[in-house]
Amino acid sequence: MKNLLPCLFLLSCSSLLLSSCAFTPLTKSKDITYNAAHKLQLDVYAPKKITELKDVFVFVHGGTWKSGRKDQYKFLGNRMARKGVVTVIIDYRLSPSTDYKGMATDVATALKWTKENISSYGGDSHKIFVSGHSAGGHLAALVSADNHYFDSLKIPNPIRGTILIDAFGLDMHKFLSNDKYEKVKTYYSVFTHDPQIWKNGSPFFYLRDSIPPFLIYVGGKTYPSIKEGSNDFLKALKKYQPEAKLITVKHKKHVPMITQFLYTGNKAYKEIIRFMSNQ
Repeated sequence: MKNLLPCLFLLSCSSLLLSSCAFTPLTKSKDITYNAAHKLQLDVYAPKKITELKDVFVFVHGGTWKSGRKDQYKFLGNRMARKGVVTVIIDYRLSPSTDYKGMATDVATALKWTKENISSYGGDSHKIFVSGHSAGGHLAALVSADNHYFDSLKIPNPIRGTILIDAFGLDMHKFLSNDKYEKVKTYYSVFTHDPQIWKNGSPFFYLRDSIPPFLIYVGGKTYPSIKEGSNDFLKALKKYQPEAKLITVKHKKHVPMITQFLYTGNKAYKEIIRFMSNQ
């Protein structure tokens, strides 16, 4: 997965021009520390006028587990909040400073902070949803499915539902075992060369009855490994969630799967909000 920074920076600069509700009043709470030890922060975007607690959307950015930052995704926070959803955009540690376990622990810690604090920002702590793009989708799926991360924080899994946006790495064991896919050094710094650790870090191997419901998006022109991994994940998931849905977005490549959300009228917003409302 190539670096997303240049594309996202350019598109973020023009994002206000694409918004039909750019002046809807919001409350933005920036650079809130959720993990002092690692100096990790998050941002909260919320409707300015809240008469009842709102659904909560927590977003985990992508970047091949080695790049990206929360500030690039303020367009998503702004638009979700303008649609009535309290939105949390997080930073987490990246490779090579930590591996997938450290990253997943950071995501779980951010969700713990959200569970304990989001009511102060107008969010419903009982309706927390997690989402991620690319490698962020892997981390969102992993903490949703593997309760080890919340158990280590001594809290029940707070996730009500999971939205994957062109998620990469749902079965790292299959991906790293397959010679037809190109590998980069980052994959091994995050997952090592140990096939058992590839399994341990793969959401695919934690599917069961009690996991949160999933909504899965895949680009029609995304990487073959993402298409294959998402379809395999859905097939296995349907044993436990027959209603689980995979939505293929025609003609979209990997990066446009997240930059499509620059357009306020994108129908995926309605689909995601409907999914959240139904849980």
